[in-house]
Amino acid sequence: MITKEALQFLEDLIANNNTEWMHANKKRYENYKKDYHSYIATVLAEMKPLDKTLETLEVKNCTFRINRDIRFSKDKSPYKTNMGIWFTQNKNSKNSPGYYIHFEKGNSFIAGGVCCPEPDQLKRIRKEIEFFHDDLEKIVNDKTFKKEFSAITHDDSNSLKNAPKGFDPNHPAIEFLKLKSFTASQKVDDEIFTVPDFSKKIAQKLMALKPMNDFLKRALETED
Repeated sequence: MITKEALQFLEDLIANNNTEWMHANKKRYENYKKDYHSYIATVLAEMKPLDKTLETLEVKNCTFRINRDIRFSKDKSPYKTNMGIWFTQNKNSKNSPGYYIHFEKGNSFIAGGVCCPEPDQLKRIRKEIEFFHDDLEKIVNDKTFKKEFSAITHDDSNSLKNAPKGFDPNHPAIEFLKLKSFTASQKVDDEIFTVPDFSKKIAQKLMALKPMNDFLKRALETED
């Protein structure tokens, strides 16, 4: 579970998102960071036996910096006020499939898959779907996947209007082929993060994504 002190730190940061406050609360931030890393270790210990591709991951592979990249943002707040954790199936490959946990007051969720793959990666995934769409359809129609995540995220911002170049517009899996990212998510209540056995519960929920991640990993590692 995430400690009350860590959650309070994030809540206070929302109201005081500036460098002066952060410098004055350096000790609190250091304690928050320890709690953050400890929590990752706890979840990772639950995840590794369930997905062997995660065995080489260390806590440092799953963290995010608290500093925001504000170069191209209208919001110049210097710090993130959420807690994010990323478990990738291949730490040596950019955009490898994985699992994500996000705590943010009023906007907490869990998710997984591949977000915004590079053009060559996207082509590999689409090729895998073109020839093995039955495998993907079986995965997303599985009762456990549907119960936890309902469906692969499919909205106007994540889908082309027309078939991608080089693919048959009448392909039976054309709606999958139009996708630009391959993710699924589930909103969760903030309170669940403070439940003592949360790490175990969240690991079990995330494992509903493993077949989809394995399919995507297979696609990305297929030789041309």
